[in-house]
Amino acid sequence: MHVFKITPKCVKRTNGTVLTPDMEVTVTVNNISDPFYNGAKEIQEMYMRIYGFDYKKACCHKSDFNFRRLD
Repeated sequence: MHVFKITPKCVKRTNGTVLTPDMEVTVTVNNISDPFYNGAKEIQEMYMRIYGFDYKKACCHKSDFNFRRLD
């Protein structure tokens, strides 16, 4: 299992949603070196749970984020 810290690169306003650089999340993924590999399911769930932010509705992409491995 790997732990990643995900941070938005800049403010993104799309489809009535707003993503800001202070909306950081920490996710744990299984046996993968890229947290966006499986459609970013863990990231989507974490953003919805913590911020009520709909990752899919905002049309987010891997390039919208910086991420680093913590473990």
